[in-house]
Amino acid sequence: QVQLVESGGGLVQPGGSLRLSCVASGFAFSRYVMSWYRQAPGKERELVAFITSTSSSTNYADSVKGRFTIFRDDAKNTLYLQMNSLKPDDTAVYYCNAHLSLLDYWGQGTQVTVSS
Repeated sequence: QVQLVESGGGLVQPGGSLRLSCVASGFAFSRYVMSWYRQAPGKERELVAFITSTSSSTNYADSVKGRFTIFRDDAKNTLYLQMNSLKPDDTAVYYCNAHLSLLDYWGQGTQVTVSS
């Protein structure tokens, strides 16, 4: 059974940091392109960052470049998102995604709230 389980969200003040984790099971994690998406209230889901298999390449939305870092540990079947210098506009539910060819898997999401 395929599972993606996110954790690490919470309430943080502007300028603070959080690290999100996504533990995968039930599929060949290392072969998949892994991504973080987010969806704020009333907005469409948007791509935050992705990392290719073997970690050979990463890409970021302009809004998070220089502040967020995506990385993976294939030995632990885990995807991470290190988020620094958080802003109120980063408030959203963050989702983990696994993609390979026609296969697409999603986690249930973790809430990140940036507020003073």
